[in-house]
Amino acid sequence: MTTLSLRLPDSLHRQVKELARREGISINQLLTTAAAEKISALATEEYLMGRAAQGDRGSYRKILAMVPDAEPREGD
Repeated sequence: MTTLSLRLPDSLHRQVKELARREGISINQLLTTAAAEKISALATEEYLMGRAAQGDRGSYRKILAMVPDAEPREGD
């Protein structure tokens, strides 16, 4: 485990402290979770961008053209 010294503006520190109190967790837990969530969001975006770059619009349209043109069924 690594120790990190972090400088926060007083207003942000107050908000973090209050949120941690309301959640019933430590400031450390709150910031660790927030960092993990941000890293996960960025990694997901990067993954999806990579997958999108592999796509081929022509192939997509070809497959989409095979879908019958029909009214949706009740409940769809």
